[in-house]
Amino acid sequence: MLNRNIIEKVIDKALSNGADFAELFVESTFNSSIAFNDNKTKQNIVGNDYGAGVRVFYGHTAIYAYTNDLSEEALLTAADAVSKAARGGNIIASIDLTKKEITNIHPIEIPNNKIAKKDKIDLIRKINEASRGYSDQISQVDIRFIEKNQHVMIANSEGLLVEDDRNYSRVYVSSIASNGTEKQVGGEGPGRFAGYEFFKTIDPVKLGKDTARVAVTMLNADYAPSGKFPVVIDNGFGGVIFHEACGHSLETTAVAKGASVFAGKMGEQIAYKGLTAIDDGTMPNEWGSENIDDEGMETQKTVLIENGILKSYMVDKMGSLKTGYARTGSGRRQSYKFAPTSRMRNTYIANGNDKFDDMIASIDEGIYAAKMGGGSVSPGTGNFNFAVGEGYIIRNGKIAEPVRGATLIGNGADALLKISMISNNMEMAQGMCGSSSGSIPTNVGQPAIKIDEIIVGGRN
Repeated sequence: MLNRNIIEKVIDKALSNGADFAELFVESTFNSSIAFNDNKTKQNIVGNDYGAGVRVFYGHTAIYAYTNDLSEEALLTAADAVSKAARGGNIIASIDLTKKEITNIHPIEIPNNKIAKKDKIDLIRKINEASRGYSDQISQVDIRFIEKNQHVMIANSEGLLVEDDRNYSRVYVSSIASNGTEKQVGGEGPGRFAGYEFFKTIDPVKLGKDTARVAVTMLNADYAPSGKFPVVIDNGFGGVIFHEACGHSLETTAVAKGASVFAGKMGEQIAYKGLTAIDDGTMPNEWGSENIDDEGMETQKTVLIENGILKSYMVDKMGSLKTGYARTGSGRRQSYKFAPTSRMRNTYIANGNDKFDDMIASIDEGIYAAKMGGGSVSPGTGNFNFAVGEGYIIRNGKIAEPVRGATLIGNGADALLKISMISNNMEMAQGMCGSSSGSIPTNVGQPAIKIDEIIVGGRN
């Protein structure tokens, strides 16, 4: 992407005031997005974005600058700016940049900028028709079709020089049901770290009907009860609670500051003894996977919790310097406009040995959260509040009538210890995770889990 001589000059300039470490991140990205609603295409945006970021370390202080001008002059200006922000005593004389070849463990069959727009619109229309055809109560269908190809180059003062290509493909469907006075939404957003071949695996009729079914079911449901109940949270996007309430607290971005409920608890039991949780960037073509992270380290599988015991944090380069823990290939960023921090990839609770039917049968009165919605969490305390997107009453060991408006309120550390059963039906769901280094693709996942007691917010 850049001449090696320019790369070396930029790194040398960044080190010129005695920085301990310097890094150059260069990116060129193709983006395509189609927005469809009211039975027609509302937006069709195609564009390219490119730029570079220069980062230096002075001890435990990181300084970052970026530019969308890839000329030698602009890059040296950015490097000069970060070098002058502080002064150290570690003048590195020369850097031997040796290009590292990486193995692509996420093969792409069809680059996602090579397909005619008509083929994409045909898929979108089939989803739209299936959703609208499910019920007269479906008043709106919003669909967003997203493709992205990102080429990155990373070089640093330790001699690293590496490049990688990344393809992302996703379609997000939101079906809205209305009875004239109220509305309910059903949404799905399948995606892959893959090319256009991913879209050929989607059943558009099923996707449209599934989102419509949730919206219509919740529109015609009674309101959920409130109180403390046992709750079964199903697989897939149910993993959003672990991601938000626990996962962020296992990133060294929070741990190094002491702003995590799990700081200093390595080797301790922090969860139900049957729970194992993993963050894995190597899963072939999964939405949160990579070949390398945004610091140039090869991705890996990291066991965070094993049989309830805390085994690892998610560690980026600065997090490693601050905490002493080995890096886990978890340094990620949205684009060249952000410095990397420790982030999740494909984060999930592993399969257990219990059966879903046994979970339901064990509850006299409780809530079954078939699908989770959005929510909020405080990483420092782990306190969370999440909406149930599709919920049902459990009565006398059986799933009964649907209920809407349920909210799960609790604490991540407490909830981990109140899990008592874990099923064997693990699935993943796709999302975008926002944090200090921007918004990045991540998978959440789990099998169905039973939490013995949690506060349910409802109207009845």
